[in-house]
Amino acid sequence: MKHGAILITGGAGYIGSHVALQLRARAERVVVLDDLSRGFRQAVLDVPLVVGNVGDRDTVRAALDAHGVDTVMHFAACTVVPESVGDPLKYYLNNTCATRSLLQCCLEGEVRHFVFSSTAAVYGIPAAGVAAEDTPTSPINPYGSSKLMSEWMLAAVAEASPLRYVSLRYFNVAGSDSGGRIGQATPNATLLIKVACEAAVGKRAEVAIFGTDYPTPDGTGVRDYIHVEDLAAAHLDALQYLRAGGGSTTLNVGYGHGYSVRQVLASVERVSGKPLKVREEPRRPGDPPALVARAERIRRELRWKPRLDDLDTIVRTGLAWEERLLRNPW
Repeated sequence: MKHGAILITGGAGYIGSHVALQLRARAERVVVLDDLSRGFRQAVLDVPLVVGNVGDRDTVRAALDAHGVDTVMHFAACTVVPESVGDPLKYYLNNTCATRSLLQCCLEGEVRHFVFSSTAAVYGIPAAGVAAEDTPTSPINPYGSSKLMSEWMLAAVAEASPLRYVSLRYFNVAGSDSGGRIGQATPNATLLIKVACEAAVGKRAEVAIFGTDYPTPDGTGVRDYIHVEDLAAAHLDALQYLRAGGGSTTLNVGYGHGYSVRQVLASVERVSGKPLKVREEPRRPGDPPALVARAERIRRELRWKPRLDDLDTIVRTGLAWEERLLRNPW
């Protein structure tokens, strides 16, 4: 059966661009929709780019029709937890309302498959800091709530239509393309490994630890860090699963073990060979003490096989990317 094109919303951003790169390597027909508010033209490489907002129905419908799209991978969103606490309506507009508009376009355009970029933030603060797919959802910040509402809409649409979906709940994404072609270039980034790597190459004077009194082994927050290439591969596995007739499902994407903030900073110092200046700050609102995936289901259902489950490897690719940005800024 001949497959249609794949529309990647937010495909000029950090994760979406890595997914586009892997899809192109498999000779898939791909088109990116991005308003470039946080993404970069350089990240799209040779993929056709439609500059526009995912909440603009006319733009989305035109892209679906012009390119013969039968699959949508939806990444476009605001993703900064502290910002969501301070400006919640921005998150409900850009994440939830825009997803509603996109789903309407998908129904009108008879899109068959939908892969959704969700988040472990839907779990809030799970018992023992570990979340499985059946762990009760109880987000503690508007970012998590905005994504959970989108999951609910997607599930309802799938019940009422032929559209089938895979919703992937990401844990903490880090690292960059091993070939050094693309990576995260967001100014004023908040992801810990990127921030620490920026400090290691001299782009930041110091790194802040937000919270040193959590009930964790060293008092700092613990997260399940996953390499962006392994995360991207999960999207390709989701696509293959849907094309093979798989039913709608929601899956965690993580390695199943975590590292503390201090362990991450030690890795950056080890890989870079440079000490980091560290500043200790109070906890940030909306941050759980620990959040680690139970991720057996994705390995079983999608046959996902991560290749880069090593903290120093994640840091090494992230550091190489920061060094490249120093030479050739985006």
